[in-house]
Amino acid sequence: MRELNELPKEFEKLKNRPKNLFYKGDISLLNRAKISIVGTRRPNQYTKARTEELSKKLANIGYVIVSGAAMGVDAIAHKGAFPNTIAVMANSLDIIYPAVNRALIEDIYSNALAISEYGSATKATKYSFVHRNRLVVALGEVLIITQADLKSGSLRSFEYAKQMGKEVFVLSHRVGESLGTQKLIKDAEAKVIVDIDEFVSQFGTIEKCEDEFSFLDTPKPLKEALSIYGEELYMMELEGKVVIENLMVRKA
Repeated sequence: MRELNELPKEFEKLKNRPKNLFYKGDISLLNRAKISIVGTRRPNQYTKARTEELSKKLANIGYVIVSGAAMGVDAIAHKGAFPNTIAVMANSLDIIYPAVNRALIEDIYSNALAISEYGSATKATKYSFVHRNRLVVALGEVLIITQADLKSGSLRSFEYAKQMGKEVFVLSHRVGESLGTQKLIKDAEAKVIVDIDEFVSQFGTIEKCEDEFSFLDTPKPLKEALSIYGEELYMMELEGKVVIENLMVRKA
């Protein structure tokens, strides 16, 4: 764990800038274009697939994905963009938390970048989780919330983004799901990502993925596949692209 000589330029206008910033990994990632992705610790299958797709495609056009190394959406965003990712920790870097993400966090320490404003032997607290969100948001050009409940840390991240004048984007969800982001849409506080390729193209040129069904690289339960592709799945079957049998779906 080393200490940065100076704070990233994105932190200069923060009212409560960190006094110190410690890091492990590739510090050059701070100098690249960045987008922040956050969300629930309990994402549904649709959110998992779309978060991974978003982070991977943004990383492929040169963006670094910033998140908080928590379970759920954070971890998926880091993995999708790896090694083009920055984890902002709510504890000191000599502590691995959450333990369930140990392998991911250690990989980030070695091949990506983790930063923290906390010195040695500092455990995460409810306050530090919320407080670190301001740094996650500050680093990104925009904030993407892929799924959130009405009362969640992700909506606190939205508040930070609003204070900083940053655009907020959310995924479209079915009625009754992701009520936090649904409210942001209803209140005209966030823009909806309907087509991921179209969204990513705002930030750079992308190559159309030859295999748009990578979610089905391994057979999946029909219910999971329907949550991702909807009724289009049956059209894919008619076109001979997938096979549906015994309530499982696989590539043809």
